[in-house]
Amino acid sequence: MARDNQTERNRGPASQNPAIDRDTKNNSLERDRQNDADHQDLRTNQGVRIADNHNQLKAGERGPTLMEDFIFREKMNHFDHERIPERIVHARGSAAHGYFEPYDNAAKYSKVAVFRDESTPVFVRFSTVQGPRGSNDTVRDVRGFATKFYTSEGNWDLVGNNMPVFFMQDAMKFPDFVHAVKPEPHNAIPQGQSAHDTFGDFVSLFPESAHMVLWTMSDRAFPRHYRYMEGFGVHSFRLVDAHGKSRFVKFHWKPAAGTC
Repeated sequence: MARDNQTERNRGPASQNPAIDRDTKNNSLERDRQNDADHQDLRTNQGVRIADNHNQLKAGERGPTLMEDFIFREKMNHFDHERIPERIVHARGSAAHGYFEPYDNAAKYSKVAVFRDESTPVFVRFSTVQGPRGSNDTVRDVRGFATKFYTSEGNWDLVGNNMPVFFMQDAMKFPDFVHAVKPEPHNAIPQGQSAHDTFGDFVSLFPESAHMVLWTMSDRAFPRHYRYMEGFGVHSFRLVDAHGKSRFVKFHWKPAAGTC
C-alpha cells in the first residue's frame, strides 16, 4: 500500500501529465466538432445577421474596397488584436544590414530622397510565413522579406514575398488564411511547413488560390539561398515626381546572382 501511495505521488496531479492534458483538450473540442451549424445564422460581434464575411464591398466589379464595409473592419480589427503567439506570421527569420544603391537616377519617377541619393542604409529581414519559434528554415513555405530604408527624409518600409501572386484577392480572407495555415491549437502541429490539412481545407474552398498553390508546391518554396531569392512587393504605390505627375508602380527585387 505504501508503494502504491508513493507511485501516485510520483505521478503527480493529472494536470502535470501531458497525455491526460492532451486528451482533455481533445474532449473539450468535441462539442464544436459535432455541432451542426447548418441552421445557425452567421452574425457579427454585435449580433447582426450577415450572409457573407469573405467578400468585401467594392466600388464596381473591380473597384477599390469601400471603408463603409463595417464587416470587413470588424473582422480585421479582431484579427489585429489577437494575442495568441501561434497566430503570428513571419514570426522568425534572418536579417542583414546593407546599402541600397540605384543603378540609375530615378528622380524622373519620384522626388523622394531614396531614388536621388547615391547610397541609402537598409536593413533586410527574410522569414518563413508559417513557422513559429523553433521551426526550421528548410520547410516548404512562402518566404517573406521586409526592407527598411533609412533615408535622409525618414524611414520607409517595403514588404513582399518571394512569389509574385497570393492566395486570395480580397484582404477579408486573410485572417481565415492565417488561421488555416498556422499550427493546430490542440497539438501545435505542424511546426513548419504550410502544406498540411487545414491549409488544404482552405485552398479547396477558395479556387482563386490555385495559382499560388502551384507556386508553393514548386521549388520556390525551398530557396537555395537568400542571394537567389526574388522579391515581389505586395502593395502598389503611387510615385509623384517633382512636377506633380504621378505613376502607379510595384517593386520587384531581381537578384544579381540569378534564380536557381
